Amino acid sequence: MSITEKIIEYIQTNKVSTTEVADCLGKTGVLPDIYPVNRGQFQAGRVKWVYAYNESNWDVHEQIRDVQKGDIVYIEAFDCNDRSIIGELVSKYILLYRRAGAIVMNARVRDAHKLIKEKYPVWCTGFSPVGCFNTKNENPFDDGIIFSRKRDVDGAVMVCDDSGVVLIPKDQLTEDFYKKLEAIEEQEDIWFDCIDRRKWDTFDTVCLKKYKEL
Repeated sequence: MSITEKIIEYIQTNKVSTTEVADCLGKTGVLPDIYPVNRGQFQAGRVKWVYAYNESNWDVHEQIRDVQKGDIVYIEAFDCNDRSIIGELVSKYILLYRRAGAIVMNARVRDAHKLIKEKYPVWCTGFSPVGCFNTKNENPFDDGIIFSRKRDVDGAVMVCDDSGVVLIPKDQLTEDFYKKLEAIEEQEDIWFDCIDRRKWDTFDTVCLKKYKEL
């Protein structure tokens, strides 16, 4: 098992929240303004990066044919002007037939009523009935963006829950980060024990860490 698989398995097994993962990253890593369509969802997995641009989702349809089981499909939109990138049809294909773990977008989706009804694990910036066009762009997408995202995002790890989405960069997928996850889980257990059982206040627990004196 690779260290990436080990980290994903630990997060999934222990339901390590985005809050805790962000803390392990020094309170960083959040994808801004992205929230779940459906509450009560939790997903973690390796990122499959997909792009859409110039108000077209042609390239999305082409790229999602390579989605693997358990992937977190991250669709990043460029110059799509608040149009929805996908809706029910593409979400169903990605989640049910390609067996992805989740879909994350820095853009809007449509068919919200269907996504909600099916309780699909989708995270996005909002909704719009106005979608992108199924037409091929005349000009190719920026090679520099493709290179940088393949280097930095594709193959990284995302954790998604009710609070939003956090990205664990590839250079953080190490044994040291794994140990940080273990440590923060232990810390959370200690803190709640201090509050729930010992009836301490949060200042003694979190700030003064008086449990270290026991």
